[in-house]
Amino acid sequence: MSEVSDQEFDQLLAELQQLEAAHPGLALPNSPTQRVGGTVTKQFATAAHRFPMLSLGNTYSEDDLREFDERVQKGLEGAVYAYVCELKIDGVAMSLRYEDGQLTQGVTRGDGTRGDVVTANVRTIKTLPLSLRPAADQPADFEVRGEVFLPLPVFDELNAEREQNGEALLANPRNAASGTLKLQSSAQVAARKLRFYAYSLLTPGRYFASHSAALEALTRYGLPVSDTWRRANSIAEVLDFVHYWAKKRFDLPVATDGIVIKVDDLRQQDQLGYTAKSPRWAIAYKYPAEAARTRLNEVQYNVGRTGAVTPVAVLTPVPLAGTVVKRATLHNANQIEALDLRLGDLVFVEKGGEIIPKITGVDLAARPPEAVPIRYPTECPACGTPLVRPEGEAHFRCPNERGCPPQLKARLEHYVSRKALNIDGLGAETVGRLFDLKMVATPADIYDLAIRRAELVTLERLGEKSIDNLLAGIEASKQVPFARVLFGLGIRYVGETVAQKLAAHYRSIDALLAASADEMAAVPEVGGVIAEAAAHWLQQPENRALLERLRRARVQLEATGEAPVPVSDRLAGLTFVISGVFEHHSRDQLQALITSNGGKITSSISKKLSYLVAGDNMGPAKREKALGFKVPIISETQLMALLPSSSGAGEDAFLPAPVEENQPVAPSRPAPGQQASLF
Repeated sequence: MSEVSDQEFDQLLAELQQLEAAHPGLALPNSPTQRVGGTVTKQFATAAHRFPMLSLGNTYSEDDLREFDERVQKGLEGAVYAYVCELKIDGVAMSLRYEDGQLTQGVTRGDGTRGDVVTANVRTIKTLPLSLRPAADQPADFEVRGEVFLPLPVFDELNAEREQNGEALLANPRNAASGTLKLQSSAQVAARKLRFYAYSLLTPGRYFASHSAALEALTRYGLPVSDTWRRANSIAEVLDFVHYWAKKRFDLPVATDGIVIKVDDLRQQDQLGYTAKSPRWAIAYKYPAEAARTRLNEVQYNVGRTGAVTPVAVLTPVPLAGTVVKRATLHNANQIEALDLRLGDLVFVEKGGEIIPKITGVDLAARPPEAVPIRYPTECPACGTPLVRPEGEAHFRCPNERGCPPQLKARLEHYVSRKALNIDGLGAETVGRLFDLKMVATPADIYDLAIRRAELVTLERLGEKSIDNLLAGIEASKQVPFARVLFGLGIRYVGETVAQKLAAHYRSIDALLAASADEMAAVPEVGGVIAEAAAHWLQQPENRALLERLRRARVQLEATGEAPVPVSDRLAGLTFVISGVFEHHSRDQLQALITSNGGKITSSISKKLSYLVAGDNMGPAKREKALGFKVPIISETQLMALLPSSSGAGEDAFLPAPVEENQPVAPSRPAPGQQASLF
């Protein structure tokens, strides 16, 4: 049970972020603010692994497991031994370093000897402790190896949102996790809700006698360890474990692709040793990818919230990887053409990452002569509007935003969804019924239902109690914070993180309505494409009318609580562009310092720009444009010198006069400114 409400927690966290931005020297590396991210990394440094991250030998054959056991028995000269069996999580191998109980570094596998340093991104993983629980047997300096992964429900949510937006679906959770860890913005990483499971502990000296003892120690320290691991006293018990999880693994909320088997005793591991590429005391058994052959009977075309038309294959039902598959995504017209699909074909179906059914090929030898080539529709299957295919996009779209029923219904479902307004009693099914009965067509119509109770009473399967719950849920939604309302509006590309950033920056819908696309693009995590889409939506007369109706219904269209208190007006009237990577501050922190001292941030360089704040790896185009407009280019240190002493500059810091020649501003003075398993 939380000691404070979510809103109070968010306000305290925002206050801490502001304090850290104003006083960066006092910010702790494992501060709670690291959970939400904020660091922007253009290039990832690399670091050498103290202990090589070796690959495991792997097999798809149970006979190979028996042969592995025979080699272990021979290598240990008949001594008694046991194994530890662990599920092989389908994610990204990660090495974490803890010093004095504090997380100090996260490094990817890379080539096994060096990897990318992704510490800022790793710190956003909520299940990963930044500070360990004290324990008498805890080494002062040790590494934890484990797997970073994307839970299946989160993966499904991401793909559902991408499908609604007409974006390409993520292939599998492993690739999604890998791509997430390399995002430049740690705030975007935090929004992806990655998780971590530890599977080994490494130190220069021996702290534990066995791998199983090390796993138990990691759990005591507070690190997440999957509780599915088991100790096996024979190869027969190992095979029992393999057989048990062959089907049971599909019930887990995480993707797995096999079993890792390790000799438990660490001295026996040393005795068995290594080959050039892998340890002799461990092996990975991988479950064969399940595939099936079935008939393609039909292609249906679904219209999403943003008008994207997605083809879906309707198949003769076939068992596959623990479920009965009846449908498979075809992604877009390009995919249909690449596979040369025809109605009536016998097709091969697999589960991408054993998650999403997909057609991988056609049995051409069995193609019936009557097989019909698939013709992608030229008109919306729902409303008949001619489809368009914007340049550079893979999806055809229905442009009829105001009259296409699936789009309208999907936007209503999005508005009432859990992450948006979360209206109790108004799920997708009820929304669909009310839409079909023409009782609601826009989010604003929902708030008129209170005066239409007499009509609600006449509906089947909607009793008095259900109506009471529904109306209470609608009333409660009027207290949902502005950021979630903004997300619920369904503006293309404006997901949870972007909505939070825009709401925090502008604090009201009126301020957003007055902002240009260029100004919005300067807000962290927004950028040009998102800003253009948001500005376009906000300028449409129908959407402005919708916002006015929501305002009259008393929906929260401005942020509650106190706005951040300005530190000073030292930068009032000045505009800044921030570009590049900085040594002492993230770009979010620099923006906070500028705005808290009265300055404004923009994303484009023009004659009216006051300063370009340049960091490492700044794009040459921006520098050239600034030179052309004779905009002063200043460094991070020079920016800090413009600020009052409370923001980190000396007491005699001052604002320089406007620069006529294109020379960097010179401020008065710089601102102070081996143990366990390897795989």
